[in-house]
Amino acid sequence: MTPEFVITLGRDAMRMAFLLSAPPLAAALVVGLLISIFQAVTQIQEMTLTVIPKMVAVLGILIITFPWLLELLTSYTSRIFQMIPMVVR
Repeated sequence: MTPEFVITLGRDAMRMAFLLSAPPLAAALVVGLLISIFQAVTQIQEMTLTVIPKMVAVLGILIITFPWLLELLTSYTSRIFQMIPMVVR
């Protein structure tokens, strides 16, 4: 196992973590921004107002992107299992 292999493995793991977390985080960011703008315009300063819409948006995005996320995760896992003989040598 070479240092380049370890670096590649770590880079792929971080890339996968980013790709899996990006859709729900982006949805929460957009919904939070829109609700913050709404609160600033209407001067409603209720902290609990953002929780339910964010949860609904994240759940909706997870339902919509679940097939893609599952395909990414299974292909990554398959590649990791295929690399086992190179690591064991």
